Amino acid sequence: MMADDYDTRGLLRPLVFRLHDNVPAIVREVLLERGWTEFDKKEQDDADWNLYWRNSPFRMTDHHSIKPWQRLNHYPEAVRITRKDYLARHLKRMKGAYGSGLYEFSPVAFIMPNDYVKFIAEYSKERQSVGRRPSYWICKPVDLSCGRGILIFQDIKDLVYDCTVIVQKYISNPLLISGYKMDLRLYVCVTSFCPLTIYTYKEGLVRFATEKFDLGSLDNVYAHLTNTSINKYGASYKKYKEGIGCGCKWTFSKFRSYLRISGVDDMVLWQKINNIVILTLLAVTPLPVASNCFELFGFDILIDDKFKPWLLEVNYNPALCLDCSIDDTVKRKLLHDIVELLNYKQTDTLRQNQVAGIKAGRRRVPWSTAGESATEETPGVLTCQKVAKCTSASLVQPALQAARGSIRKVAVLTKKTARAHPRNTLTSQLRERMNMPKIPSQAKAEAKNKQLQGARYSSHKSAQLSRWLPTPDFCNYKSTTRPYFLSDKDQRPIPRVGDFVLIFPFNEAALQACRGGTDTKSIIKEINKLVSKRLPSKQQNTKKRVGYLTPV
Repeated sequence: MMADDYDTRGLLRPLVFRLHDNVPAIVREVLLERGWTEFDKKEQDDADWNLYWRNSPFRMTDHHSIKPWQRLNHYPEAVRITRKDYLARHLKRMKGAYGSGLYEFSPVAFIMPNDYVKFIAEYSKERQSVGRRPSYWICKPVDLSCGRGILIFQDIKDLVYDCTVIVQKYISNPLLISGYKMDLRLYVCVTSFCPLTIYTYKEGLVRFATEKFDLGSLDNVYAHLTNTSINKYGASYKKYKEGIGCGCKWTFSKFRSYLRISGVDDMVLWQKINNIVILTLLAVTPLPVASNCFELFGFDILIDDKFKPWLLEVNYNPALCLDCSIDDTVKRKLLHDIVELLNYKQTDTLRQNQVAGIKAGRRRVPWSTAGESATEETPGVLTCQKVAKCTSASLVQPALQAARGSIRKVAVLTKKTARAHPRNTLTSQLRERMNMPKIPSQAKAEAKNKQLQGARYSSHKSAQLSRWLPTPDFCNYKSTTRPYFLSDKDQRPIPRVGDFVLIFPFNEAALQACRGGTDTKSIIKEINKLVSKRLPSKQQNTKKRVGYLTPV
């Protein structure tokens, strides 16, 4: 809240957005529709914005200098699940730790060329099995998107690659609608990884191939790939396709309606998909602690003819371009709901430190020591760090919140102290940390406290602290910004905002498992309980569903 003696009446201004290069035009359109104004770096102070949206990751200095009124659209190191090889490694680790019963939603993967020998062994084993039909395989470059570089094969002599790729079993029995293959683009917004807070979007895109599925023509991308970036160039894209219509997309609403008209109870299907999302994000938890940011993921889910959902991949910066009217319907509302989810307050329009009532402009605020801001645990708040309470305008802003992270300032400070200290590069600091002997946690905490106290008297040490490194200590970063995604009423994640529905934490036990960190083992235990309860109905529904929606 604002200080009691500070009157905000009549001073509220529009919220301000800041866009990096190549951000889709619809992001600007939606924010302007909402009455926002665009940031002008020539006319406005560095911190005079509320939302910064970009396609690429932010620097760590951007995360550490975040202000209470600001939001960033990326979380640090989210690429851990959006690169296909990273995702495969994380899921393999979780399968080994918690069993294949839960983590059977992703096909077995081989990362080439490292796993070439393992792949050959699996391939040969299948070929030598009597009476077993040889599998189909799909090869994807690990860091490409939009269907680029994908190869489907059955005979190993057709496997050719010139970069790091992932080879997985191809799901050769997909759910077909009027003979066309389809998959789901599910939008998932993570407002925090610590505590883990996950929302899924009720609306989404069903993406179709534009030619009928045929295992006899593995090189026909229009029959096997559902990427719009490929199918919009196909000969059948604009033609009317029986049961599908023109183009290659449906909304989730139409898909749900189609399933129910066909006599399919889709409730269990969506519950399984939610489990896939939670289990996948648990595989990369914890990420480095950061406040006032969010991540919009695009989960690609394929459903087979037994109504089992499979995770294909997780997309960083899911496409927001508008290829058809369905895109506009889904994505425009999606962006409006994201802004609502960011939970801006009226005081955020002031873009200033709310305690002191002083605008945060280009002035650089020095780092404070650990003891300069009193902290206490806020009851009921889902955070894994303490929240600072500032009670007067004379208090110094907390170190990590006040630091501006200016590279130019760091360079100046370093230059001034060059004679007294050798040049300290990122590499040398990393090497120094790696060679540092391990000490007990108490002694380590005392050493860290002394280092922070010394920073007040040494501009060189201040410069070092301003240049955060991706080290293990990074996860010990303490944010003093109150989580924006918590309800003012009960200090818990808001259960629903627009079409965004909270799927994690899903019960009180899961919520408690996120206090003070993420207790993955306890969360897995709760998910197992839910799966066990649903097992009988799942088996019954599966029998009913076989044969539905699959005319070829």
